[in-house]
Amino acid sequence: MTPEDLSARHPRLYHVTEPDAWAQIEKLGLLCTSRLLDLFEIEGAERRRLERRRRPAPVPLTHPRLGHIVLNDQMPLREEALERCLDDGLTPGDWLAMLNTRVFFWASEEGLARMLGARMNRTRPRDVLVFDTLSLARAHGPYMEVCPINSGSTIRRPARRGLGTFTAIGEMSYRDWTQKRGGRDRVLEVTLKGGAEDIASHLVERRRLLPTE
Repeated sequence: MTPEDLSARHPRLYHVTEPDAWAQIEKLGLLCTSRLLDLFEIEGAERRRLERRRRPAPVPLTHPRLGHIVLNDQMPLREEALERCLDDGLTPGDWLAMLNTRVFFWASEEGLARMLGARMNRTRPRDVLVFDTLSLARAHGPYMEVCPINSGSTIRRPARRGLGTFTAIGEMSYRDWTQKRGGRDRVLEVTLKGGAEDIASHLVERRRLLPTE
């Protein structure tokens, strides 16, 4: 799957953040949790908790030189439900550690709208960062993956997930990917392993969404 293949189907990618996070993202990059923990020098038991346990609420971090950031919560994910839908011998801690090495984007406005319309999100102000897929994929293609499920949610009937859930875009064509998935799946998420320090150069829009209740 080339950057052109992906961008033809999904020309924009959408990332949801806490309000006013852009100033730090522009400075540090859009980085995964594990890289942020490296930068903010979080080690030991606190690091293991943040990487391998569910975050039920946003987690603020402060560093004397880097300032303040907030790690996104993982409210839609329940470890008990996650344990029942994991393959390949993975534990909930393993899956959470996998998520924390990636940055996540919705691949369409529809997926974004479903996430923002969920009851737990309606009363929260959020910022949505919109990126040019082709630009981002050309710059970071070796680290970019596609995913057919909401990998951070176990609400209702959670999809099974395992080592094959994330597929590097260079691994196979879009047609082969859909055939491998049984012809039923479409790209719901796009991920970037590690993240991107140059993320500001791929931004096309910032949106502030206010609570609806």
